[in-house]
Amino acid sequence: MPKSRASRGILLTSNLPQLQNLIKRDPEGYKEEFLTQYNHYLSLLRLQQVSSISSTNASNSSNVDKSNELFGDLITFISQVAQCYPAETRELPLQFKGLLLGSAEGGQTVKGDLRRTVVKNLVMLRNKEIIDSIELLQILLPLLPQVPSALRGMIRHTILTDIKTSNQKTKNHRLNRVVQSLLFGMVESGMTAQVVGDKGKGKVKEKGGEAMWAVMMVKELWKKGVWNDAKTVSIVALAAFHPNTKVQSAALHFFLGSDNEDENETDSDEEDIREARRGVKKMEHRMEVGKSGRKKDRMLAQMKRETNKKRAKHAAGLNATPNFPALELLHDPQTFGEKLYDNLHKHDKIYSLDHKILIMQLLSRVMGVHKLCVLGFYSYIIKYLTYHQLQVTLILVSLAQSVHELTPPDVLTPVIRKLAQEFVHPGVGAEVIAAGLNAIREVCRRQPWCMEEDLLSDLIDYRKSKDKGVVTASRGLLQLFREVNPGMLKRRERGKAASMGLIGNQVLAYGHSKDAAEGIEGLELLEEHFASLRKEADGDIAMGEEENEDEDGKGWEDWDVESDNESESSGWEDVSSGEEELDISDSDDEEDRKRDREEKRKLRKLKQKSRRANKDEEQSDSEDEKEDGDGEGDEDEEMDDGKSVVSVATTAVSQDTKKLSLLAQQKILTPADFALLNELRLKAAKELAESGGGSGAKRKLAALEASKRHVDGDESERFLTENEILGPRKKAKATWEEKMELVQKGREGREKFGSLKGKKQKGTPSSSTNREKARNKPLMMAVHSNKVMQKKKASLRDKQIKLRAAIDKQKKLKH
Repeated sequence: MPKSRASRGILLTSNLPQLQNLIKRDPEGYKEEFLTQYNHYLSLLRLQQVSSISSTNASNSSNVDKSNELFGDLITFISQVAQCYPAETRELPLQFKGLLLGSAEGGQTVKGDLRRTVVKNLVMLRNKEIIDSIELLQILLPLLPQVPSALRGMIRHTILTDIKTSNQKTKNHRLNRVVQSLLFGMVESGMTAQVVGDKGKGKVKEKGGEAMWAVMMVKELWKKGVWNDAKTVSIVALAAFHPNTKVQSAALHFFLGSDNEDENETDSDEEDIREARRGVKKMEHRMEVGKSGRKKDRMLAQMKRETNKKRAKHAAGLNATPNFPALELLHDPQTFGEKLYDNLHKHDKIYSLDHKILIMQLLSRVMGVHKLCVLGFYSYIIKYLTYHQLQVTLILVSLAQSVHELTPPDVLTPVIRKLAQEFVHPGVGAEVIAAGLNAIREVCRRQPWCMEEDLLSDLIDYRKSKDKGVVTASRGLLQLFREVNPGMLKRRERGKAASMGLIGNQVLAYGHSKDAAEGIEGLELLEEHFASLRKEADGDIAMGEEENEDEDGKGWEDWDVESDNESESSGWEDVSSGEEELDISDSDDEEDRKRDREEKRKLRKLKQKSRRANKDEEQSDSEDEKEDGDGEGDEDEEMDDGKSVVSVATTAVSQDTKKLSLLAQQKILTPADFALLNELRLKAAKELAESGGGSGAKRKLAALEASKRHVDGDESERFLTENEILGPRKKAKATWEEKMELVQKGREGREKFGSLKGKKQKGTPSSSTNREKARNKPLMMAVHSNKVMQKKKASLRDKQIKLRAAIDKQKKLKH
């Protein structure tokens, strides 16, 4: 018996998984064995700390590996049974933190497989709820820039999953505050470093690993919809001024909506796509020349799939949409914009052009969204407004996006002159002129007072050009000023609609805004729609009553019983608020309709009286000037008539306003009603544009369609693109991808390319033809054939006949 106990004890100490299983079944019975292993673990832990401090005294590597392996097994064992002995293992998370991040006594961290084991067991403690999410993330977040890529991927996935799970049902504000504070600290850790710039790439290694990973974690959580508050945006806003240009670029791409964290990633992606395409071509060539099989077919298909995935990912990165919610949530956007401009101006010589364009794009979008005035930006951007400047279209887009109605015109006038001098003159190409005119149009659309009359007349003259893009751009500028400020145009250039609209209308000066809107635009359309629905419903009821009367009174049987049953029914009844109204009483509705009809008749009469009074007053002006001697009685009568006209007009306007706002007073408009109102306005604008409403109706229709796209979720419509600056152009040369796409479309629904002559046209299969055999015949055999020998032995007369016949045949083919 003692022998068996001794053998059992040896077995338990050497077989940790078995001891772990027994402890989970009976923790109290095996507490001594656990304490033995735990003491062994503590001794190895102290040995690890001592060896890390005196790491200069290197020992045998095999002994170190064995001790690390045993130490890792003990860590796993203690973590597995920690929930059985909470009092004894309460210091376990702190010990793991010291192993990963370094202890307070100055001990170094563990490396290699032992560090991976500690991380896995730390995550296991979180899954067993021995530690909470805050303790776990406080250890894992600082590890991200220190560990290799394989372990980093696991840590990153763990952090994202834990935060997402904690915020799944309700927002865990305590956890979010702690993690956001940690990320703030990671970004702030390198803010005091010296700015190096990215022109001398690879010369100086900048310290920004912690800040980079903080920005990447914020981007992932924002993309997954876990964090979407202002504090999240403030972390990235702080990173936008980090001394490390890679961190800056990642933060700028977050606001611009792109997934690329570095400008070099775009070039590397294109190079990877080209390499993958060359690999596919090489594989196809090998299969054509050598022997092919199923394995090679599978390899080729796999390579094609990977190439298509890379190409789709690259295209998605290029067509990124702006992160508009993040721009809206910026705290103190004026200070943010001024700091962006100071950063751009201060480090102009050490930043590359791509990085400066990123800052310009973000600054312009912030200025446009929040209507900021950073006046130094326009004097800074003037030096980049040349047609030979690299990426000048992006610079023009940034310029136009930064302008709004509160931008001072005096600051923009030199910019407009510079654009006209550099882009719009006969010494440049048609595409350059079109781009310059489009850029000027977009700037003037946002601030019309920055244009000068002489310059405008010169730019409008380009509508007589022979190039389509230039004509379109010049006409667009002309149409814009016909709408916003026709007074700057010459009389013959204003057009009929602009000339008629100019009478009695004054263009608002800079800084002035229109009066507040009275009522809801297009509300009468919604009222007419409801009235038509009401008429249709009344017609359906009348038709139903006639049909019921024809059925020998069957529909009127037990009508009182049905009404009693309906009155006894309990509960609320769902009524749609989008297109129908509930009729409460017929008598009240009938009275309302009569009252509405009477008001309409009175309003028409008042309007007719006011028109007649105005006409009579205009006709009597000349007569009144001649008849000065009639005295004061006529003047009193004229004053009375004028007062009556004014009172009539005022009454008409007030009743008209009351009529328009009647529906809003009687009914609470729901989101469904507003959606229906937008549809009705869009439909009315389409009908007006199709019936010849002119360019104004078309522009109104385009504005309504753009607002509808924005409401539906397409936020990119709020910002300009390069295509809007370039305008319509001639068909550009197709890229390799576009050519291959056309080729693939042409091959759809068609047999494999090849001639249909010979055996393919025959009903029964056969061998190759004699002509095909002669084509493939060896040369030495063809030289001695009968046909060739007859040509050699032919007489001169026969050769002349054949030559003449060949010439005649060629002439017939030409004609």
